[in-house]
Amino acid sequence: MEKLMIAGGHPLKGTVRISGAKNSAVALIPATILADSPVTIEGLPDISDVQILKGLLEEIGGTVDFTDNNMTVDPSSMISMPLPNGKVKKLRASYYLMGAMLGRFNKAVIGLPGGCHLGPRPIDQHIKGFEALGASVTNEQGAIYLRADELHGARIYLDVVSVGATINIMLAAVRAKGRTIIENAAKEPEIIDVATLLTNMGARIKGAGTDVIRIDGVEHLHGCQHTIIPDRIEAGTYMILAASSGDGVLIDNVIPHHLESLIAKLREMGVQIEAGDDQVFVGPAEKMKAVDIKTLVYPGFPTDLQQPLTSLLTGSEGTSMVTDTIYGARFKHIDELRRMNANIKVEGRSAIINGPIKLQGAKVKASDLRAGAALVIAGLMAEGVTEVTGLEHIDRGYSHLVEKLNGLGATIWREKLSDQELEQMKNA
Repeated sequence: MEKLMIAGGHPLKGTVRISGAKNSAVALIPATILADSPVTIEGLPDISDVQILKGLLEEIGGTVDFTDNNMTVDPSSMISMPLPNGKVKKLRASYYLMGAMLGRFNKAVIGLPGGCHLGPRPIDQHIKGFEALGASVTNEQGAIYLRADELHGARIYLDVVSVGATINIMLAAVRAKGRTIIENAAKEPEIIDVATLLTNMGARIKGAGTDVIRIDGVEHLHGCQHTIIPDRIEAGTYMILAASSGDGVLIDNVIPHHLESLIAKLREMGVQIEAGDDQVFVGPAEKMKAVDIKTLVYPGFPTDLQQPLTSLLTGSEGTSMVTDTIYGARFKHIDELRRMNANIKVEGRSAIINGPIKLQGAKVKASDLRAGAALVIAGLMAEGVTEVTGLEHIDRGYSHLVEKLNGLGATIWREKLSDQELEQMKNA
C-alpha cells in the first residue's frame, strides 16, 4: 500500500488534459454485453474501476483488449455466469451488470455493489424498473437474483431522480419487446453518452438528456465504435485546483457546458475563468470571496465537486455554507481538513466554513474518492508536507494524478507505507 506525499506552496502553471468520464465508463463497459459483435470504446480513463470491469467481462467469457485508453470487447462468447462475490463487490457501478445481463440473457446474479461509503444509496428504483419490465427480483444471501421469461416494455416513473436507475433501466429495456418510457429520468451528460453508444449499436432511444426517455426495443444490437465524453468531475477538480494554487492553468479536453454551475460559482468567488469550445483557462485569483453552495441533480451543482470545493473555500474571505442535498453523509473529509487547521463545522447536511485560513500539512486519510481529491487540493494549498493515505479511493477516479500535477509544477509523489504505518492502520 502507498501514501501520497504533497509539498504545498508550489504555484501551478501550464496545461492539463482531462481523461474520459469515469461515470460514463462504468456504464459504457457493461453496455457492451448487449451486442453480438465487437464494440470499441475510445478514450477510457486508466483507473481501477475500468480495470475491475475489464476483469468482470472476462470472467463471464468476454474477450477484452485494453490498450492506449481504447477498449475493444468481443461479447459473442459471454454467458450468464453468476457474479455473487469477488471483483463485483469492489465498485458501486457493478450494478450496471444487472441491467446489461438481464437485457442480454433475461437473467443475472450480481453481488450487492461496493464502492465509496457515502451513506445509504438504495437500488430500489433500479429494482422497480426491472420488475416493471417483467423480471422477478430477489435478494438471496447478499446477491441480487434477476429472472425473466421475457422482458416487455413498460411505463416507469422514477420516484427520485437517479442516474444509476435511469441507465440501468435503459440497458435492460433496449432489447425488450415493445416501448419503454422512463419518466422523471435523470439528465446527466453521462446518460446521453450511454444512449449514444446504444444508438450506435442499433438501439432506438429518444429523449436522453430530458426527463422523459422513450425506448423501442430491438431484437439484436451490433458492435460499433464510440468515443467517450471528457470527465466533467475531473475537469472541475482541476479547475478548483487551479483556483486554489494556480498561476494560470489551461484545462484541455473539456465540455464547458457540462460545468456551467461550477464556472458560475468560481466567478462569483472572484476567480478569472475563460471558457472556449473544448478548453477552460483558470487565471490566478487575487482574493477569493465566500459563497454558498447547494448540491442538486444535473444541471445543478454536482455533489461530486462539493468536497473539492470545500477545501478551496477555506482560503476565501468570509463565511461559506456548503449544503449537500444528495448525500448527507458526504462530510467525512471535514475532520481531516480540521487536522490541517481548517475552521469548519458541520450542522446536519451543511458545512460552515470560515476563512481565510492558512492550512498546515498533516497526516490525513481519504475516506472516499472525492474526499481524496479534496485532501489533495488542501495539501497543495497548505504549508509544509501533507501525507494522504487511502489512495485506493483516489485511484478509482483520477487517471495519472501524480504525473498530471507534477506536469503543472506541483511537488507530489507516492511512497510505500512502512510496516509500522500498516500496523497502525489495521489497529485504527
